[in-house]
Amino acid sequence: MMGGIGELLIDPVAQYGFMRAGLIAATIVGVTSSVLSCLLVVRGQALLGDAISHAVLLGVVLGYLVGGELGILGGAMLVAVLTGAAITYVTQHAPFRADTSMGVLFTVTFALGLALISVVQPRGIDLFHVLFGNVLGVGARDLVLTAVSGGMVLAVVLVGFRAFQLWSFDPQLAKAMGMRTRTMEYLFTALLSAAIVASLQTVGLILVVAMLVIPGATAAMVTSRLSSMMVVAAGVGLVSGATGLYGSFHLDVASGPAIVLVAGACFLVVFFLAPRGVVGTALSARTRVSFDPSAASGPDVGMRDDGRMRE
Repeated sequence: MMGGIGELLIDPVAQYGFMRAGLIAATIVGVTSSVLSCLLVVRGQALLGDAISHAVLLGVVLGYLVGGELGILGGAMLVAVLTGAAITYVTQHAPFRADTSMGVLFTVTFALGLALISVVQPRGIDLFHVLFGNVLGVGARDLVLTAVSGGMVLAVVLVGFRAFQLWSFDPQLAKAMGMRTRTMEYLFTALLSAAIVASLQTVGLILVVAMLVIPGATAAMVTSRLSSMMVVAAGVGLVSGATGLYGSFHLDVASGPAIVLVAGACFLVVFFLAPRGVVGTALSARTRVSFDPSAASGPDVGMRDDGRMRE
């Protein structure tokens, strides 16, 4: 038994340096993106991560054209931050909702990135790895960038947790209390951009959207407190990153899809089996009806005078 576990879990990390680097990167990205996913889910802005991640492709191409392979990450970060800022600015000044400005900007920037690739045809860019990641190919420079970006994002969220909490749940109250909500929006998009660029090598631009939504959505099925939600989401991200990495190694599948599939499996389990999930909610409703003294009174079973379900 121990031999089998050792061969599956210990030997790959002990024998291969790329597995050690990949495990560290997957852990950092899983935790960082999961913490931010809680804020996205609470604010109902899941499309924001999608928008910035698609725009990063343009930054990858521009960075490569200017500085070669060494310029890719810098270009990606610059375009990500500028796109996030542009989305925030357009949303604040346009007469339509935020999802419309996101849709306009991410489709235009993504199309521009693809157009540049089709014209320039840069040989130093592996489009498949850019879009879907390659955690087993994480190098020392990628690992440093991932660690610095992830640490910075987590530190800012931790220090400003109360401000982020109030801003996320009640932005109008936050504004009334004197908080600079517009500055918070720009700061949050900058943190999101850093997390997306850090995830570039691990899960890629397309699949990072899943890691910015699924862990937070999973945690929201377990708890409604933001602090607890972030802890649960970080656990989901950690398990998804590590398990997906081993699955990618042993099954010879792309690392990004493997990590996202594990996260999706976690969501499905929680969605059906958690106390606030499908089964838990059904059992809770049946229990309330079964033990309600008014159950024999007719069609108003389990309802209060105002028509709402009893707690």
